Amino acid sequence: MGRRELGLTRVAEDAVVMLGQQIRMARAARGMTAEHLAGTAGITRKTLAAIEHGSAASSIGNVFNVASIVGVPLFGVDDPSELIALRRRGEERLALLPARVDKKRKDNDDGLDF
Repeated sequence: MGRRELGLTRVAEDAVVMLGQQIRMARAARGMTAEHLAGTAGITRKTLAAIEHGSAASSIGNVFNVASIVGVPLFGVDDPSELIALRRRGEERLALLPARVDKKRKDNDDGLDF
């Protein structure tokens, strides 16, 4: 199944491919074989190949796990403790949002303010 078949925007497609490239380059820079990385991540060699080739069908959890194992920064953050802080700030901000978002109702402006 191609990336376009999955409905990805061009930006999303480029990001998935770029992350796969970064993972493959980081693995090579560390001298890790694909078999070793796949085993460490608990995935098959075929799944790792799909990730490294930018398959949009790969689980985001597997992709992020592999990226973290080889040291690819996620969200531009090198320090894991900084990522934890970003996560907590996000959770705090989300807690301030309403539980759901309703469609806007058409304004029935009859000139009367009640």
